[in-house]
Order: sequence, then C-alpha cells, then structure tokens
Amino acid sequence: MDLRLKDKTAFISGSTHGIGFAVARALLGEGATVIINGRSESGVQDALQRLRVELPDAEVSGLVADFSDAAQVQHLLKSLGDLDILVNNVGLFGLSRFVDVSDDEWQHYFDVNVMSGVRLSRQVLPGMLDRNWGRIIFISSESGVNIPADMVHYGATKAAMIALGNGLAKTTRGTEVTVNTILGGPTWSDGVADTVTGIARAQNMPTDDLKAAIIGANQTTLLQRFIEPSEIAQLALYLASPLSAATNGAAVRADGGVLTTMV
Repeated sequence: MDLRLKDKTAFISGSTHGIGFAVARALLGEGATVIINGRSESGVQDALQRLRVELPDAEVSGLVADFSDAAQVQHLLKSLGDLDILVNNVGLFGLSRFVDVSDDEWQHYFDVNVMSGVRLSRQVLPGMLDRNWGRIIFISSESGVNIPADMVHYGATKAAMIALGNGLAKTTRGTEVTVNTILGGPTWSDGVADTVTGIARAQNMPTDDLKAAIIGANQTTLLQRFIEPSEIAQLALYLASPLSAATNGAAVRADGGVLTTMV
C-alpha cells in the first residue's frame, strides 16, 4: 500500500531509541524526510548512523535538545522549518509511590511529557493550517486512561496529552490537518526495559522471568506479551498518512487489549 508519504517532512521528539526510533525508521521506509531528536549529540549521531546503515537512501537528520531545558527547546524550535508531520513522543517513565514524588519531579514530568507537545505543536500548527495539510500525533499510553497506582505522576501526564490532542483537533475544523493520539499498551521500549532490568537485578532474578511475570499479572491483556515499538510505529505511520484523513481528534488504541472499556 502506498501511504503517500514520499514528499512529507516529519519531526519526532525523543527518537534516538524506543518507540520514537521505530516511528522514524517506519517513516523513512515510506520515503519521508525525517528529523530525529535526542538529548545528546552522541545519542543523535549514533541513531543517525543506525538509520543510515539500515536505510542508506534515507533523508534523515537530527536536532539535539533536552526538553526539560527551556533554552534548548527554544533553540530547537528556531531550527525547525515547515513540517508536514509532528510526532510528540518524548517522555519520562518511572515507577514511584505517589507520596514519594516531589513537586520538582511532578514539574519535571509535565515539562517533558506535556509541555514538549505544547511547545512543538504551537510552533508548527499555524503553518500546517496555512498550508491546509498536516499531521500531529501524540504518543500517549493506556496509563493515561487507567492511571497506575505506582505511576500516578506518569499517568497524569499521559492523560494531559490525550486532552491536549483532543483540544488541538478542534482547532483544525474544516481543514486537512488532523491531530490524534495513540494509546500504547505495555511496550518493551528502552525505558521500560531499563526499569524492568533494574528491578530484576535488585531482586536477583532473570530479567526474562520478571518480564513474563509482569505480563502474567496483567489480567486484562489480550495480547499476553509486551508490545514491540515497531507495532506502535505502524499505527503512527497510518495516522501520519493522507489515507487517515477521516480520523481526527481520536485516541486510537494499540494497547494489546489492556483497556476493558468500550470508549
């Protein structure tokens, strides 16, 4: 299927690994021009090298910015030209008891997980509306709908992303611009892998055993395994395509059946 992305330019925040990297690779595979992003020059260069080895004809470049640093974000925004596709993917993830999360950490999570999307969308949406075409995609989580007790701060930011995407979609009425949100389920991204590996090491057990136990304890999953980042990327690829014109303001699930409600 031709997804009609060969003449499109995309920026993906937080895309040197995990879901963001998988989205970048998928878009490049369809012929789009892609700008990736990471917190360090070395991380961005390593990701660019991996993409260029895998896709030697790809048009890919990178911008360095830590979304917890306002000055770096402003420099990045000035470096961005016109975009056809914006994927708001960058995010923090971590387990912590609610009572142990300080005000500063709450603010840090909101700056990275929510305000990154606010600032990037505010930068590119007017141009998309002027040109009458564009795609903005938020990578949220099923945790934004069913907030985990051990990740209230994370779930709250993911809920805010869903609300932000829905509200922005209403500003696109009557245009060829869409704003949608992906609700990913338990995904074996680098952040999750690092967290699980750290817990397994602390408990002196094999990572694969803990990985299986986590999924086994999830009584609502229909997939009964962790989702691969590439599986989230395939949904992002469709939402970025002109073929998805009738989908706008939606929270689309790639959750492995974890969420049990109809809406």
